[in-house]
Amino acid sequence: KLDFLAAKYAELNEKISDPEIISDQNQWRKLMKEQSHIEPIIQKYNEFSDTLSAIDDTKEMLEDKQLEKDFKEMAEAELDELTKKRVEQEEELRVLLLPKDVNDDKNVIVEIRAGAGGSEAALFAGELFRMLTRYAERQGWKSEIMSSSIPDIGGIKEIIFAIEGTGVYSRLKYESGVHRVQRIPSTESGGRIHTSTATVAVLPEAEDVEIEIGANDLRVDVYRSSGNGGQSVNTTDSAVRITHIPTGMVVTCQDEKSQLKNKDKALKILKARLYEIEQQKQQSEIAENRKSQVGTGDRSERIRTYNFPQGRISDHRINMTVYQLEAFLDGDIDEMINALVTSDQTEKLKQHS
Repeated sequence: KLDFLAAKYAELNEKISDPEIISDQNQWRKLMKEQSHIEPIIQKYNEFSDTLSAIDDTKEMLEDKQLEKDFKEMAEAELDELTKKRVEQEEELRVLLLPKDVNDDKNVIVEIRAGAGGSEAALFAGELFRMLTRYAERQGWKSEIMSSSIPDIGGIKEIIFAIEGTGVYSRLKYESGVHRVQRIPSTESGGRIHTSTATVAVLPEAEDVEIEIGANDLRVDVYRSSGNGGQSVNTTDSAVRITHIPTGMVVTCQDEKSQLKNKDKALKILKARLYEIEQQKQQSEIAENRKSQVGTGDRSERIRTYNFPQGRISDHRINMTVYQLEAFLDGDIDEMINALVTSDQTEKLKQHS
């Protein structure tokens, strides 16, 4: 397989330098994307090949009967280091050769909803929104609110937002599920700890070629928007409700003053939800023992607890606990995501061994 990929990589390098292909930007971008996927594997393969050559050279040196004692000791130490390096590179190659999630490079639509716990759940949903958007900022990604419902008591009842950037889904897909918070509300005079929840759904953004919507599949209604946005929002029929007739799925959007912008956002959300349904159908056909130990991304799965009195965050999928609660809610979540990625890769390696 590695030899095949090396040949493929060389072929792609030739093609992306071809003036005829460069003139066709869509084709060129497609080839560049394919090349960028293979490149890390080829680089690691070349490093691995260099290590194997170095091991052979060192072994050959050690076979020399006339080699001085000092040089022999140095060569033996070098061979030990090279052998360790070979094992590490072999493992890294195995990980790189694992089947890729086809959605990993995609942008995402994130939906956060307050669950059980009333006003505390709404406040927690707001904190999760801030955590994920701050993380996006740290990664150099762009986020944009698509739709929101803000209760008078503060926090967030529901918010839908898009995040665009490199490899967004590959990192944020592990945030799908039920997040639980344990803390003493400011209104609690008895000092009792309350438990509240919020659900997060991370959907890969669907491309037009992946989701086909028939001309008669949609009903679009427009109406005057209400709630947040100021008086000017309510003077025109700018709010949009799109109903997908085959599934009965309804998406509304009224955050923008422009009806066209609201329609575009609602369509993007609808396509992401329809794509998720399609993905879930495919996933359900996969045998249970092929599912990742990290979790299925099911939004009903309780994945993490945020305990304020103890200042800890515990991820139940990998039994990992960290104690930097304030920094975590400020978007410093890379350590947890890295651990989830590693656990996912380890499980996949077991399945493919």
